[in-house]
Parts: sequence; C-alpha cells; structure tokens
Amino acid sequence: MPAKLRAFSDTSALFAGIWSASGGSRMILKLGEADAIQPVISRHVLEEIDNVVRSKAPDILGALALVLDRSHFEVSSVQGTLERVQAQLQYPGDARILAAALETNVDYFVTLDRKHFLNDDALREAIPFPMGTPGDFLDWYRSTLQNISSNG
Repeated sequence: MPAKLRAFSDTSALFAGIWSASGGSRMILKLGEADAIQPVISRHVLEEIDNVVRSKAPDILGALALVLDRSHFEVSSVQGTLERVQAQLQYPGDARILAAALETNVDYFVTLDRKHFLNDDALREAIPFPMGTPGDFLDWYRSTLQNISSNG
C-alpha cells in the first residue's frame, strides 16, 4: 500500500471546511478523519485560521480545535524559504504558505483563493504539484486512487 497522499490546505480551504457542513472542503476533513489522506497545514495557516475564526465566527473556535484533532492534521513547522516563491507571489502571507507547502513535499495544494493562487497560470507551471479547489482535489484524488488500483 503506498503512503497516504498529502494535501496541503491554505486558510481559505480550511475555513470553508469548518464553516460548512457539506462541500469539498468538509469532505477533505472527513478524509483526514478516516485516515485516508494526510492533511497538512503550516504554522502560518494555523495562526491565520485562528485569527479568521476569532474575528469572523468566534462561536466556532471550539470546532476548529476539534476538527484539527479529528482530521489528524500535520502542522508543519517548516517556515518555507520565501525567496523560492516571492518572485511568483507578492503577498508575503501567501508566499509563506506556498513555501511551506513546497518544503513539506505535499502531493496537492488546496485553496479557494482565486486572486493569488488559482488564476495564476505562471504559478501553476512553477510548482511541482497540482493546485486547485477542494472539488478539484477530490476529482484528482479519485483519479489517483483509480490509477493506483489499476496498476497495483
């Protein structure tokens, strides 16, 4: 059996999974809870999600801790080499997040951020893993599992 696929979530994707009881972001959390994938975030994402939840939805702060625990998130202590991505991303927060994803050897980068990530074709070409929405990840995950079972 191959190692679990590693999916790095940025703050937008993680928040959507906590906020909504359905949808692709929530399904990623459920896959982590079922130990089917290894969800990964960085310390910077953890700090951002804490700030976002405290300011936008403080009533779900307890759910945040519970989701992170149940979904078996790996919290990377890798800070990321900013020089690697600063030419691609001008916003320092996003550069830190992508640098951490690059240095933690993930298989997929999950985001809902169209402005800084998804609509940047040059960035897509520059990174060594696919990047997409939670729905895109789920399609990729299904396809990858089918390929593994067909070849295994």
